[in-house]
Amino acid sequence: MKILLAHNFYGSSAPSGENTVFQAEAALLRQEGHDVIEFTRHSDEIRERGAVGTLQGALSTPWNPFSAAKLRQVLQHMRPDVLHVHNFFPLLSPAILHATAGLETATVMTLHNYRLFCAAGIPMRAGKPCTLCLNRRSVIPALRFGCYRGSRAATAPMALMITLHRGIHTWSRHVDAFIALSGFQKSLMNQAGLPETSIHVKPNFYPDPPAALPWDSREDKIVFIGRLGEEKGVHLLVQAWKQWGADAPPLEIIGDGPLRETLTETAAKEGLEGKILFLGQLPFAEAQQRLSRVRLLVLPSLCFETFGLVACEAFAFGVPVAASRLGPLPDIVPEGRAGALFEAGNVEDLLRVVRGLWSNQTLLSQMAVGARKEFEEKYTADVNYRTLMQIYEAAIHRRERRHSYN
Repeated sequence: MKILLAHNFYGSSAPSGENTVFQAEAALLRQEGHDVIEFTRHSDEIRERGAVGTLQGALSTPWNPFSAAKLRQVLQHMRPDVLHVHNFFPLLSPAILHATAGLETATVMTLHNYRLFCAAGIPMRAGKPCTLCLNRRSVIPALRFGCYRGSRAATAPMALMITLHRGIHTWSRHVDAFIALSGFQKSLMNQAGLPETSIHVKPNFYPDPPAALPWDSREDKIVFIGRLGEEKGVHLLVQAWKQWGADAPPLEIIGDGPLRETLTETAAKEGLEGKILFLGQLPFAEAQQRLSRVRLLVLPSLCFETFGLVACEAFAFGVPVAASRLGPLPDIVPEGRAGALFEAGNVEDLLRVVRGLWSNQTLLSQMAVGARKEFEEKYTADVNYRTLMQIYEAAIHRRERRHSYN
C-alpha cells in the first residue's frame, strides 16, 4: 500500500507526543513494507521569524491554499492509496483535505487533540474541563473567554477555522476515517459533530520495548512525566507531598512548562527539595530510562487527555500508574490490575490512593506484572498495525462508495 503521511511538526523547543506518534507510525509502516511518503512542515519556520511568523501562522490556520496546492501536486504525481493527516496546525491547515477532491486517495485523520471544535485544543478553562464549544457546536464561548493562549485576538483565527470547516462540511465530506485515541474521545467528538460511523478507536503504541526490570531492581521512587502546565495538575503533587511528610518517597518530575519556576519555588518554600526533584525536559531516551527504574507513575491530570502516551510507556516497562478518574484515563488504567484512580483535583484522595499503594509493595509489584500484560494485549506495534490496516481498508472502502455515488 502507498501511504502519504501529512504532519505539521510542533516547535523543536517543546517535545510533542504528536511528533513522536507520527514518527513511530511512519517507521512501523515502512517496517511492514509499505511505500511511505511524508509531507511535512515545521512550526520552527514561523517561530524563528518573530511577529512576522506569528502573523503567517494566524493567516495560515483557517485555510492555506499554498499547502493545499502543493499537496495536490504530490497526490496527482504519487497517487497514494491513503492520505493520513496527523497535525495540520498551523501551517498546513484543513485545506489540505480538499486537495483529494476528485481523486481515489482515501483520507484518514488522527485526532491527537480536540482542535477541530475546541480553539484551545484541550477542552479546559479556569482549571477545569470545559466542553461548551463542543456541546453547543459554537465558537462563541471560545471567543468570549479568549481560550487560545488567553487571548481573544489569538483565538480568532482558531475560531474562524472551526466555523469555516464546519460550514463547508470539511470533516464529513473530505475525511473518510477519523482515528480517536480512546472511546471517550470518540464520544466527545461525535457529540461535537463528527459522524459516529467514521470514527475509529486506535490508541497509541510503544515500539520495541525492553523487558521490564525485576521489581527488586527498581528504585524506591515515584515519577511524573509531562508538561508542567495547569492542565496536568502537577501542583497537586507538591501539595500531596507536603501533606505526606517525612515518609514520602522521592518524586521525580520530568518535563518543562510555564509552571516550572512556580512549582520549584513552592517546593523549596515547603522544604521539599530532598523529596521532589525537578529534572526539567530530558532527552527521550533518558526520560524512558528513568521511567523504567521507578515503581509508580502518577498522572494527576485536570483536563480531558486524548490518550496519555506516557501511561502506555509506563505499561511497556511494567510500571503501574496512579491517575485521575477523568476523561479516558479510567479506561486506560484498569483499577486493581495495572494501577489505581483518584478523584481529579482532590489532593486528599490523590494522597490516600498513592500512599495506600506505596504502603503495599506486594500489591504494587503484582500491578507491575499486570501493567506489562496490559501493554502486551493492547499497545504493542503488532496490535496497533493490525488496527491501523483495518482503518485504512475502511477508509478506502468508504472512498470507493463515495465515488460510486458521484
